[in-house]
Amino acid sequence: MTESETDLLALLRRLDDPEWLEWPRDYRRRETAVLFGGLVARLEGDFSARCLTEQDTQDSSEYGRVVVPAEATVCGTRIVVCVSKFGSLALLCADNPGAFLGTEEARAEGELDTADLEQVHRALVDLGYRVVPEELLERDYDGPSRLPWHVQHPSWWDRYFGIF
Repeated sequence: MTESETDLLALLRRLDDPEWLEWPRDYRRRETAVLFGGLVARLEGDFSARCLTEQDTQDSSEYGRVVVPAEATVCGTRIVVCVSKFGSLALLCADNPGAFLGTEEARAEGELDTADLEQVHRALVDLGYRVVPEELLERDYDGPSRLPWHVQHPSWWDRYFGIF
């Protein structure tokens, strides 16, 4: 079951602490790494493929990414999962963040299979991640934090997955 947009926006606002931009006050790096490792193992098992990973990203509120290779998906488009250091937030997208206006557009264009999408979403939810749609993260940021000078028109993506 997907969370409502209203609930997810409330969560994004609740997690937003201007004193802690790169990670939350209660950030536990080791626990985040273990959970991320579980996600990688789950996706590799579910897709019977080695997934590329990037983790413990420095100077960013994003912890890391897992990439399900294109060869392992029905449509031949890689699936990327971005994990934030905040509240186990996760973004699920086709090809790369920003490549499509969300998973619905990728599905409509035949680039993302519904079963593949559901499989990744189920893995995230089973592990306790909160999946936030890309469309929601692309909205203008209206929280209290001062984001870095290089972010011209900040979005919620910049707040929880961006570089500092």
